[in-house]
Amino acid sequence: MLLYFFITCFPFIFFLKSLTLEPLPPWATEMRLLSPWFWKDFSLFSIAKLIKNSLTLSYFSIIPSQMSLKKMSFTSKVDNFEEVEEGAMTVLDLPELVLECILERLPPASLRSMAGVCSSLRSRCISDHFWEKHMKKKWGRIIGPAAYREWQWHIALRRDSSHIKMGKPRGLMRILSIVRTSWWIKSKVDDDCKQSSLPDDSIMSWFLALETGRFWFPAQVYNRENGHVGFMLSCYDAELSYDPRTDTFQARYPPHGRRAVATESGVPWERLRAPPVDTSPHDLHISDCLNELRPGDNIEIQWRRNKEFPYGWWYGVVGHLESCGGNESYCRCHNCDTVVLEFNQYTPGSRWRRTTINRKDHREEGNEADGFYGGIRKLSSEEEISTWKRLWPTEVLE
Repeated sequence: MLLYFFITCFPFIFFLKSLTLEPLPPWATEMRLLSPWFWKDFSLFSIAKLIKNSLTLSYFSIIPSQMSLKKMSFTSKVDNFEEVEEGAMTVLDLPELVLECILERLPPASLRSMAGVCSSLRSRCISDHFWEKHMKKKWGRIIGPAAYREWQWHIALRRDSSHIKMGKPRGLMRILSIVRTSWWIKSKVDDDCKQSSLPDDSIMSWFLALETGRFWFPAQVYNRENGHVGFMLSCYDAELSYDPRTDTFQARYPPHGRRAVATESGVPWERLRAPPVDTSPHDLHISDCLNELRPGDNIEIQWRRNKEFPYGWWYGVVGHLESCGGNESYCRCHNCDTVVLEFNQYTPGSRWRRTTINRKDHREEGNEADGFYGGIRKLSSEEEISTWKRLWPTEVLE
């Protein structure tokens, strides 16, 4: 039996040895790389190794000849392959689609390093196409239209910085020196930062300015000044700078009245948000939800201590009128012009616990003793509501 098996298989073995493994033409190689079966069975280990060595070489574009991409020879079932050495190649020899897929999967630090390998990779790696995804993923939750406008102001300042240094602002900067004097004197980006060779208006340039903490941008901070009792369940505008060493922020709150600029360090991501409405903290927000308010609705309302203070947003809920009794079956509060707002973080009987507004004709209401109530936002996002409840104080406020 064994002799029969040997006689049967021996010719087949010689047949296999007679086969030569010829390299495929370039077009076949590219088609194989783009094949779905190739992506299924190839873990990109060889390409990753190629990129890793490219980064090690820093600013050299040629990869040593010892480094080669393994060529894959598949069986008919595309289940197994054997490695065959091919001529030396660089990252740029990869098909365009493959290279783009690799760059899309790189984290920001690696993408930035790849930009330093050669001019060809640089033009790809600084593209807004790649950096827009990283910007949205890390900064999208706290960067809003106001921060984007600040960045545009900063770009205008940098483009005319030579005239500022000579003390002769002209054109746009002459206007900026009039309408935003304090900002014109001190840039939103620290003066000691090095000039970047990146295009000023690129997303990568903006991302790096945020990532390094050099760019101060406007956003809002929950429970400002380390959760000071006077600001519990509020959200105020501030200028923020990121600290990459601690992964937290430094906040500067604008001065008001006789109070100087207040600062706070170590502000975590969880206490930050982009302004939900594009309204200045000194302007009244025009309410568009008053006719929809019903008992139980979650709201934010502008409030300020006096006319010199900026508005902050305070969390509350819509309550029932005293004449209602709170029975939902017989409640007609939503049909009344008077709307009750409750701030249940304060103890019952506190002057801050309840207030009322007029549904039909609501503007800023209040006085110097109790403060002034401004515009109202109805909260419909579960994420917003859960954020407020997560920040709820451990003790009832007086």
